[in-house]
Amino acid sequence: MNKNIQENIKNELIESIKDFKLPRYNEIPSVGLYLEQVTKYIGEYIEPLGMSITSSMISNYVKKDLIANPIKKQYTREQIAYLIFIAMAKSVLPLEEIKLFIGLQKASYESEVAYNYFSREMEKILQIVFAQGDYVDGSEQEFSLEKNMLRNTAVAISHKVYLEKFFTIIDEKVNL
Repeated sequence: MNKNIQENIKNELIESIKDFKLPRYNEIPSVGLYLEQVTKYIGEYIEPLGMSITSSMISNYVKKDLIANPIKKQYTREQIAYLIFIAMAKSVLPLEEIKLFIGLQKASYESEVAYNYFSREMEKILQIVFAQGDYVDGSEQEFSLEKNMLRNTAVAISHKVYLEKFFTIIDEKVNL
């Protein structure tokens, strides 16, 4: 592939997530939001990643006990934080494993701490994956789209395998 084309594609990829930032826990509205407001609020953050969330998806997450029922049809800051995580995690994990993940998190960390950590890590990893951050690679230093795609494929597969094995082991050993 021509170096100019590679550079243009690389720049377009970088540009597509350059400004990506998830709200921190204390930036999520503290007043209750109605379902349509939640859908719009979360959508503004995850759409740049090609992800979406709908009202019916949120209702389904409530029915499956991934998040608590809204209070007087309003969703709290904590529920919105969980919904952001769910909307993103469902791209690589089934809902049953996300539910287990949330159970583990609740047993270990307060929602604010866990959500803020997830937000920071997601932003850092996106920068690395999109070739904006530091990545230690023992091979040549020259950028190539093919090499980057292969690396990113390997990273996604590795993380998915790790999470699946982790949840299998946890599910066998812990009843949450």
